[in-house]
Amino acid sequence: MEQIFATAEKITAALRAGEVTSAELTDEAIARIERDDKAINAICVPDFDRARAAARRADQARAHGEDRPLLGIPVTAKESYNITGMPTTWGMPQHRDYVPAEDAVQVSRLKAAGAVVLGKTNVPLGLQDIQSFNEIYGTTNNPWDHDRTPGGSSGGSAAALASGFGALSIGSDLAGSLRTPAHFCGIYAHKPTLGLAAPRGMVAPPAPPLPVDLDLAVVGPMARSARDLTLLLDVMAGPDPLTLGVAHNVALPPARHERLGDFRVLVVDEHPLIPNGSAVRAGVNRVADALVSGGARVERHSPLLPDLTESATLYTQLLFSSTVARFPVDSYEQLRTRAAGLSSDDQSLDAARLRAMVFSHRDWMEANNRRELHRHGWRQLFAEFDAVVCPITPTPAFPHDHNPDPLERRIDIDGVEYPYFDQLVWAGVATMPGLPATAVPAGRSPEGLPVGVQLIGPMFEDRTPLRLAELLEHEIGGFQAPR
Repeated sequence: MEQIFATAEKITAALRAGEVTSAELTDEAIARIERDDKAINAICVPDFDRARAAARRADQARAHGEDRPLLGIPVTAKESYNITGMPTTWGMPQHRDYVPAEDAVQVSRLKAAGAVVLGKTNVPLGLQDIQSFNEIYGTTNNPWDHDRTPGGSSGGSAAALASGFGALSIGSDLAGSLRTPAHFCGIYAHKPTLGLAAPRGMVAPPAPPLPVDLDLAVVGPMARSARDLTLLLDVMAGPDPLTLGVAHNVALPPARHERLGDFRVLVVDEHPLIPNGSAVRAGVNRVADALVSGGARVERHSPLLPDLTESATLYTQLLFSSTVARFPVDSYEQLRTRAAGLSSDDQSLDAARLRAMVFSHRDWMEANNRRELHRHGWRQLFAEFDAVVCPITPTPAFPHDHNPDPLERRIDIDGVEYPYFDQLVWAGVATMPGLPATAVPAGRSPEGLPVGVQLIGPMFEDRTPLRLAELLEHEIGGFQAPR
């Protein structure tokens, strides 16, 4: 039975019907990885012996009447998640031999749900790039075009799913790290509401896996269908059992609507700080047309939309102030000198990044207070609309660029070059206020590269953009295997 590109939902139905065993599925996935991953390099740390043992246990459990949400489903996990007995390096050479003593919370939840973990997927150095390459594990290639990146930092997971290496994966998102790889590889991903899924154990080595509340960053599901995202999110959602989980349970509200024609959607296809390439504009329009054809109420403009320029600046400040918080003192002092040399007239994103790297606590508190005003603005918008459709990045997957100084890199948008990190402004639309966002395929570029869009929903109403993604999958099609 060919199940390589089947959804987890279909695989579960086949397992329940006795049409296939988890052991067969696992062997098939491993065989495909061993055959095809030399060209892709998505699975950086295989765990095939333990996967086969877990598959046998899943088959035995099913034979005894058990039926857990992911029982027997082959999956992968981003390298940055702690898994007992496997290295967690975050691509940092100095930690190539670090092996954690316990599983991350989300890995424990995968296993408790019956999933079979095939191995870990590749990441960029320190998870700090829109690509996925590092000195330890090398470069992950986009399955659609090996000369291009699959995105980052969950690029290995996206490439694995597009290549048929397991049915599901778990990743993380701070700067579009779930959504951008999904967009570049033609799969689905969901950035949950900030705080919805416990991140403990998704921590840079050798830091202990403490139950900290992360700012901006989330952990979330990746899949080949919208319904599979919901399936995996239901496994991942919930507070850390060491903290809020002592007293709190998760009860996400249902989607606001079940029919496409009942949705009220704002389509945003222009950003004041960066243009969108023609392929991305076409993807957004394809989704907008499908919404209109399905009877949804679609608007292209609204005075309720929070200011995107200020949003991008706030996101840049919050992101880069936290990124360099643990830099060595001498590096910090160099940054202070560079920031002091900036002209007061320089209000570019490059300047905002540099200034944010040397923020005082007072500076950060001011930015955080302005973020709360934006959150209030989003609440007002979502009283009028159910979801916002917008790009994930301005272009499809771009060619590998390993310039060691990312500030020197450029992104080509229809023949015009822009600063590399400026493409993050679309990811920040949802990340800065902590909103849920679902990445969905929206066709392909003239060169045959995948193009995706994100569906942003109200805070803690994750099922609303997920349901809209499911409905759009029926209207415009979903995942297609690379040709």
